[in-house]
Amino acid sequence: MKLDPSFYTRSNVVVIARELLGKVLSTKINGLTTSGMIVETEAYSEKEKGCHAYKGMTQRNAVMYDDGGVAYLYLCYGIHQMVNVVTNTKGIADAVLIRALEPMTGMEVMMERMNVSHVKRITSGPGKLTRALGIDKSFNGKSLAGKELWIEDCGMKVKPAEIIKSPRIGIDYAGDDALLPWRFTLKGNEWISKM
Repeated sequence: MKLDPSFYTRSNVVVIARELLGKVLSTKINGLTTSGMIVETEAYSEKEKGCHAYKGMTQRNAVMYDDGGVAYLYLCYGIHQMVNVVTNTKGIADAVLIRALEPMTGMEVMMERMNVSHVKRITSGPGKLTRALGIDKSFNGKSLAGKELWIEDCGMKVKPAEIIKSPRIGIDYAGDDALLPWRFTLKGNEWISKM
């Protein structure tokens, strides 16, 4: 079942980032469905320096100010598209970066998109998973309950003991905010991104 919009519009982005673990991110492009279970996330709040919206609205981050439940895409290092889940209510720019997935559906399609002959680690990073699922900048602002892109609850219950929290990756520029333990991973999952 696709997540209800009320899941995304809650005010605590850290709770949402944790609760996205075990949910399934899916795409349907040109009739081809691909999906993966979310195994790694990072929370970003407009109140802290790691967030793209910390200094206010720009053309790049405008989608973050929409009601929760849409995708925010941005380009990293000029090559990798990163998919984020916009949370909170209109005017408050919080988001969750999806960092890694465990592939579930359409592995052959994902391997073709990645130009590899094996499935190993094809979704073990935020740039990899968007490419494998066919997510590009055209998905920026799309609903996460749509026909092309959606997140659903497939009934997996993640226990608190199965979640590891740690500082987020690659945001040293955020000073003390870089130390916030807002990265969440499923303990022992082989698909988690490398540091």
